[in-house]
Amino acid sequence: MSAPRLVLATRNRHKVGELHAILADAGLELDIVGADAYPEVPDVKETGVTFAENALLKAHALAKATGLPAVADDSGLCVDVLGGAPGIFSARWSGRHGDDRANLDLLLAQLADIADPHRGAHFACAAALALPDGREHVVEGRLRGALRHAPAGRGGFGYDPILQPDGETRTCAELTPDEKNAISHRGKAFRALAPILRAHLG
Repeated sequence: MSAPRLVLATRNRHKVGELHAILADAGLELDIVGADAYPEVPDVKETGVTFAENALLKAHALAKATGLPAVADDSGLCVDVLGGAPGIFSARWSGRHGDDRANLDLLLAQLADIADPHRGAHFACAAALALPDGREHVVEGRLRGALRHAPAGRGGFGYDPILQPDGETRTCAELTPDEKNAISHRGKAFRALAPILRAHLG
């Protein structure tokens, strides 16, 4: 008997592998494929005002188009002194979507005169499961830390080089992939989703 198929709303193979590893560790064997397995399905505009809304938009669109259970996530950096910004605008904070360096440089410039005790921030991730019949589930994960004044490390992506997790002396970009997955906001969210997936698909 073949494993149930689950579609992940990403064209990033690394994310598909990451989810597969997390669910396998949780004892779930699923046939996980990315959105690139269904090239006829267009990308969904993220018009929500929260991470959860954007994750649900993507998951429902993929479940409806494929007739399969679908998982999507949305994540970003939330800075305390900026009232939670950049938040859902993290990937386009500088005005150019996906320009990691420009986003990071702009944020550091905005926080240049903020002292260390007030540089608290967290990565947030909402992971959503949408079933073809319209049922949905959303879970969230967070990684608390503080923002460095300058980037450090070559791993990860986005704002990883400036967030130093609580209890760590290194930034997220200085952690190994396994170390990062163990504490990351995305790892926490997907692990929280595992029992829900087991209930519906296991």
